[in-house]
Amino acid sequence: MNTKLAFNDPDVNKRSGDLTFAVAFGGGGARGLSHVHVIETLDELGIRPVAIAGSSIGAIMGAGMAAGMSGADIRAYTMETVGNPSVLANRLWSLGPSSMRDTLGDFRFGQFNLELVLKALLPDAIPARFQDLRLPLKVLATDYYGRSEVVLQEGDLRAAIAASAALPGIFMPVPINGRIMIDGGIFNPVPYDHLMDLADVVIGVDVVGAPEGDGFSPPSRMDSMFGASQLMMQSAIALKLKLQPPHIFLRPPVGRFRVLDFLKAKDILEQSLSVKDDLKRAIDAVHLAAGG
Repeated sequence: MNTKLAFNDPDVNKRSGDLTFAVAFGGGGARGLSHVHVIETLDELGIRPVAIAGSSIGAIMGAGMAAGMSGADIRAYTMETVGNPSVLANRLWSLGPSSMRDTLGDFRFGQFNLELVLKALLPDAIPARFQDLRLPLKVLATDYYGRSEVVLQEGDLRAAIAASAALPGIFMPVPINGRIMIDGGIFNPVPYDHLMDLADVVIGVDVVGAPEGDGFSPPSRMDSMFGASQLMMQSAIALKLKLQPPHIFLRPPVGRFRVLDFLKAKDILEQSLSVKDDLKRAIDAVHLAAGG
């Protein structure tokens, strides 16, 4: 079980019923569909986070939860859209050629306009603006030329989500406040650090994964590119964990899936089911440490 607990945290060592929770959903493309299990588990335990943060696919899942969608709602919508090849194809086809444009200077090669893609795919329950969410949400993006992370928490929610999930080379960067934004996972793959002062118990969920194989066969060009990105992000996560780990840290077993394996939604959810028990045990341990 990839779970870490901070039993000696003075804020955790209080009466169990008083504990507040916050959750950070990490980036990882299709692997992030496993976040559904975390949301469902919190629903089952009656835990309503006081704050949510997300990078990339984590921002999408976090927005659904912050909008008031249950884990069951998000699961059902996922399977009806990205988990259904015909529905997914029809929705993307409806966008027409405007979904792929060669714009924004040197960002070329037919990248997809993620704002349009999300317009076709996001559930209606996710509002247009941050202030219409039911729970506070922090969306992480990366300022490409500013070489820094950016925390988005007001204004245009859907543009913020698109910026956070704008995977380089696949999706066009997203301009926000005059800056060029790309995938939030580049700088902060699991943004739990932005929640540490907001709740007694902070949960971080890492779905970055890592290259898998027999250890001898060279990876394909695409696997090599995405695998190198995984290694860099895992290096950043490892450093963050040394400096300040969250109270609960989870890694669903989704490493064998690729970042764009959205059509394998059913397999991803089945493979990562064990994270529900991991989270329940971790929360039980936190309550026990708190004297509940």
